[in-house]
Amino acid sequence: MLEILRVPVLSDNYVWLVHEAHSGETLVVDPAVAAPVLAAAEARGWTITQIWNTHWHPDHVGGNAEIKAATGCVITGPADEAARISTLDVHVRGGDVVQLGELRATVLDVPAHTAGHIAYHFATAQAAFVGDTLFAMGCGRLFEGTAAQMYDNMRKLEALGDETAIYCAHEYTLSNARFAVTVEPDNADLAARLADVIALRDRGEATVPTTIALERATNPFMRAASVEELAARRAAKDAA
Repeated sequence: MLEILRVPVLSDNYVWLVHEAHSGETLVVDPAVAAPVLAAAEARGWTITQIWNTHWHPDHVGGNAEIKAATGCVITGPADEAARISTLDVHVRGGDVVQLGELRATVLDVPAHTAGHIAYHFATAQAAFVGDTLFAMGCGRLFEGTAAQMYDNMRKLEALGDETAIYCAHEYTLSNARFAVTVEPDNADLAARLADVIALRDRGEATVPTTIALERATNPFMRAASVEELAARRAAKDAA
């Protein structure tokens, strides 16, 4: 149903190109920059028709204007951050539905990293694009929100189901894994995953997407038993 391509940019960002073959539409999620994204689409003969932003940070919207100038695409993003993303054409909030060709995605409100952060969930394709809310074995820093909000986000994302693939926007997995094993030193699943991640990174390979099942087993923020525990773990990670 969907072809999803990872485009590494900057030092550790991932931009996602999402192609729906029946319609020929191609979506860009969180373009930090334009040139590598345009080149990747051109190399595959894909025509970019849309951009979806999850939040306002420059490393997620920096390529918007140049990609739109090159393609005429429509840019969708969080209504509550429209004042900070001048390139938006369509403003959405949690519960809204957006469409790529024949596939529909539901918008989820996931504030905390930024006040208006959103995610996009393709239920039929079992895929979610979560920006900087959930990472492999991590979560976003609480720049504009609270631990209570992030705890609620973990519950919303967990409810998407174990098979859901999670497409986050950064290659933070090795750092997250090294922290996670200090939080749960007796978690055998976590120890095994750390070894896998080290091997992947030693080969120069990416560690995402991840899945809800993997995060339920190994992510110390999703596994936090309370808001207070998540807050303590986030503070410890920030200080690490």
